[in-house]
Amino acid sequence: MAVIAPLVQRSRRGDNPRAMLHVNDITYRIGPRLLLDHATVALPDGAKTGLVGRNGSGKTTLFRLITGEITAEGGSISLPRNARVGQVAQEAPSGPETLISVVLAADLERGALLAEAETATDPFRIAEVQTRLADIDAYSAEARAAAILAGLGFDEATQRGPCSALSGGWRMRVALAAVLFSEPDLLLLDEPTNYLDLEGTLWLTAYLSRYPRSVLLISHDRDLLNTAVDGIVHLDQGKLVYYRGNYDSFDRQRRERQALQLKMKKKQEDQRRHMEAFVERFRYKASKARQAQSRLKALARLEPIAAIADDSVAPFSFPDPAKQMAPPLFAMENASVGYEPGKPILTGLNLRIDDDDRIALLGSNGNGKSTFAKLLAGRLEADGGRFKRIHNLQIAYFAQHQLDELDPSLSPYQHVRELMEEATEAQVRARTGAMGFDKAKMDTPARDLSGGEKARLLLGLATFSGAHLLILDEPTNHLDIDSREALVIALAEYAGAVILISHDRHLIEASADRLWLVGNGTVTPYDNDLDDYRRLVLEGPATPGSRRQDPRDNGLDRRKTAADRRAKVAPLRREIKEIEGLIEKLQKELRTLDGRLSEPGLYGEPERASKLAKERADKTRQIAAAEERWLALSADHESAMTEDAG
Repeated sequence: MAVIAPLVQRSRRGDNPRAMLHVNDITYRIGPRLLLDHATVALPDGAKTGLVGRNGSGKTTLFRLITGEITAEGGSISLPRNARVGQVAQEAPSGPETLISVVLAADLERGALLAEAETATDPFRIAEVQTRLADIDAYSAEARAAAILAGLGFDEATQRGPCSALSGGWRMRVALAAVLFSEPDLLLLDEPTNYLDLEGTLWLTAYLSRYPRSVLLISHDRDLLNTAVDGIVHLDQGKLVYYRGNYDSFDRQRRERQALQLKMKKKQEDQRRHMEAFVERFRYKASKARQAQSRLKALARLEPIAAIADDSVAPFSFPDPAKQMAPPLFAMENASVGYEPGKPILTGLNLRIDDDDRIALLGSNGNGKSTFAKLLAGRLEADGGRFKRIHNLQIAYFAQHQLDELDPSLSPYQHVRELMEEATEAQVRARTGAMGFDKAKMDTPARDLSGGEKARLLLGLATFSGAHLLILDEPTNHLDIDSREALVIALAEYAGAVILISHDRHLIEASADRLWLVGNGTVTPYDNDLDDYRRLVLEGPATPGSRRQDPRDNGLDRRKTAADRRAKVAPLRREIKEIEGLIEKLQKELRTLDGRLSEPGLYGEPERASKLAKERADKTRQIAAAEERWLALSADHESAMTEDAG
């Protein structure tokens, strides 16, 4: 089977002869929903471009239009003549073929030339074939294919084994290796890191930054979009807008553009109100009728500036533990764990986890990160050494495979109802809304929710009771960039301990204070930063003196800054909660006083009425003072969190 999509060829060039891809006035809808609305963009030849936009905005649909899988109702898409377009196959290779042979077969020209070289008899044609084989570096192809497979996590023995021996996620890596090896003129990648670990993501980021041809990449991985691309196309409200620079540059330009658009819209609205007021005042006055008619025509010609759509995402909220536990939460001395007695996966575990730890686990898939997470979560028992877990420890555990454990027939509201059997409907709906579901979505069956919505629901259910330890195993696979940022903020606000497994470098650097390396059959603290780890993954162990000295972009410093910020924010959050409790208590007392003041015959007792009125006035002043303090603290808290997001 083919492991890349059929190569798409166009006989027409775009209007811009230097453009690799020209999307011109494309319109496409699914049923009544308009995904692309006269969208236009041109990508320069050789550009590496990120395609970003909210989940469901139409990014994958645009890819299908580019490859010719579907047809637009209007507009056109053009590429240079004979341009090869490649993308990862929808079906991963699963037959008896070896991994290396599947990847080599992706270069169709090489395969055809090698076959012809075996049968050609014309000396001139033989010379042509051999010259072309030399031009495309055909005889070093196996080494190049092996290097790509190794970068994606396959050792030499696995490369020589059959695809059928691999799980689905690893087969997708083989399909990715195949399309990378084929080096199409335009490489289309749709969320390629979703089936990679951090190590594979670091390798892919480096590979794409060196890729010699054009790339169009759908991704929600901020680090990948900051490192591997030189332009961003934003798909929003059916339109495509190109921004030069990486994701951070795009984010800044977009905010500046929004601010300018809001300013222009306000100016236009002021102008419109002034003109409408003039018309209304003078349209029936003979001496001003001509000016009034002129302004009516000007109003009709005044193109409205589009309002900025509310692009905010619902926040995540992880309830704090009701009671802090005395550290350590876990203590291990020469502990081991595995799935079968006497066959440990991890041994020699000498570790301690405290109540405020934020730890990210590093290490390639298959080294035991999930095994260690299951040990902490109580899904596996230690089978050697000493392993101590504090009594009554509440643990919330999230893993991607749990998405399939949601009851597809139940809505978010019904899932929450199962945890709140005695609560009123209003209370259940309030809690479901706090998870980020609006009125329509909270009654939608889980089968009809998007991947991101299912992940949000599962996170809300896992953390429902206020855990002391939150274990997150790849929580971002279905989350867009803004939702990932909301997750960063929620973890910063959360008062418990966190164990994090993720291929998202930005999430790790913003949320983790400590790094532990899972490898060689054990887990050990890693005292360097993610830049050092990236070098270790891509280049091998660093030589003495090779460590980067610039402290301005140091992962250790970033993690320390994040920890310091959480330490600063925690007292604010505690005081905010205390004041909220005080306000609730004062308001309850105020309601009691109001009830007494409304008693019949009270004003026949003037002294008691005066005393109650004075108490009410005092209570009102106390509430006002508490609310002022709450507002001030909330502003300080928001400022601190804004610094964190920045």
